[in-house]
Amino acid sequence: MTRFRKHNGGTAGTVVFVGAGPGDPGMLTARATAALTEADTVLVDPDVPSALTDAVRADRPELELTPATGEPAEIAKAAVAAAKGGCTVVRLVAGDPFTSDGVVKEVLAVSRTSVGFDVVPGVAPATAVPAFAGVALGGTSLTADLRGGEADLAALAAAATGLAAPLVLRGDAQDLPDAAARLVEGGLPGSTPVVVTSGGSGTGQRSVVAQLAAVAEKTAGLDAVSGPVVATVGSAVDKRGKLSWWESRPLFGWRVLVPRTKDQAGEMSDRLRAYGAVPVEVPTIAVEPPRSPAQMDRAIKGLVTGRYGWIVFTSVNAVRAVREKFVELGLDARAFAGVKVACVGESTAEAVRAFGIAPELVPTGAQSSEGLLADFPEYDDVLDPIDRVLLPRADIATETLAAGLKERGWEIDDVTAYRTVRAAPPPAPVREAIKGGGFDAVCFTSSSTVRNLVGIAGKPHARTVVAAIGPQTAATAGEFGLRVDVQPETSAVAPLVDALAEFAAARRTEQEGDTR
Repeated sequence: MTRFRKHNGGTAGTVVFVGAGPGDPGMLTARATAALTEADTVLVDPDVPSALTDAVRADRPELELTPATGEPAEIAKAAVAAAKGGCTVVRLVAGDPFTSDGVVKEVLAVSRTSVGFDVVPGVAPATAVPAFAGVALGGTSLTADLRGGEADLAALAAAATGLAAPLVLRGDAQDLPDAAARLVEGGLPGSTPVVVTSGGSGTGQRSVVAQLAAVAEKTAGLDAVSGPVVATVGSAVDKRGKLSWWESRPLFGWRVLVPRTKDQAGEMSDRLRAYGAVPVEVPTIAVEPPRSPAQMDRAIKGLVTGRYGWIVFTSVNAVRAVREKFVELGLDARAFAGVKVACVGESTAEAVRAFGIAPELVPTGAQSSEGLLADFPEYDDVLDPIDRVLLPRADIATETLAAGLKERGWEIDDVTAYRTVRAAPPPAPVREAIKGGGFDAVCFTSSSTVRNLVGIAGKPHARTVVAAIGPQTAATAGEFGLRVDVQPETSAVAPLVDALAEFAAARRTEQEGDTR
């Protein structure tokens, strides 16, 4: 794989023209990702979707992303100036660099200077977006860009007719009626099917199917699409009903509220996107260190000196708090030697495994305090040389687990590993959407997310599907008068999202049956 080196002051940098693909961050090539990883500055096309630039900022928050505006010569001049200052400049362009006449002019301008350049091809929207819309282009297709105003649509219409090949148009939604009219004038029948797609490859993708004449006459119902679009014209559109794989996903287009802290929302949001949903992350709690570190310091030192027979983790946050304390004290996973580890659920167990430790106990039944207690052994003074259990957890944790362990004969050191505080309220439009039914579903992962969401934003609307990760969370939702529609058998993030997708698929099947 090509590596893009950072350059020191006094040494000329380079300009890397990187294709951003159709818009989905997952469609970036490996070379494109490598270039962005090693960039010092990025000049971004206005057409690059915000989802992709947001992903770049999330990976490298310190990286400067500058809009690339002006004529090609001006953009190239800015890139060259930065490169001569020693920077690796990424020129991030929508789609593929060499399919844009303007970007080709930029490359030619850079080539006339002493600055070196690279080109990283991207997945072309003219092939990717029709595929995301469920249209198979076959071996031959024709493409045209409407934004330059230079496309000979009459000639393209004649060629498409002669080859019986689909025609793919890129441009703005407002350009389509005139383009469709010119295609009809060029000989394409007005009955030719067209699918117009905006937001291609993303969870906000929208497609409208119509006939070419209806597009020309502005009667095709294109109000659902706006901004940059890809229009696919030809008989291949007729098979879209059978080939659609993206827009037919069970949660496609659903706006799903994810009330989790930013650093914990990633797994859930990624899985929701894989099902076609649009996750909206709203932190409801903030995790802070305990007010006094002394208690945790003593507990961690007790692990090292053999004070504990067990350590019980009740959340990923507890694992993180212990791990951070280990780093602070210069310790590593070897400090757990001789200590048995129990986890309340599989997500917590995964966090422990990432620490380099294999937990001895994860509930075989309900992944909750009750499920853990059902499997936790009673203290035996013959088999257990040490009778003390370390329980690092939140300051607001319930006493169920500690009380149950004591009943089984264990001595408990119940230690505050972290504090949870209510987050600031989300922006007014988000609060209005929560209360007004603007979200299709909400995924609660703990009782505190239920309480805090209601506290900072109000109760979700009655038509919003409520998914709860486990019985305790479901019970808390019920206390607030929320109807729980989805609850997975296993209390973990992945099963929660999977169960929501199954619910949505079943609802869609039921609705389709009602319309037959």
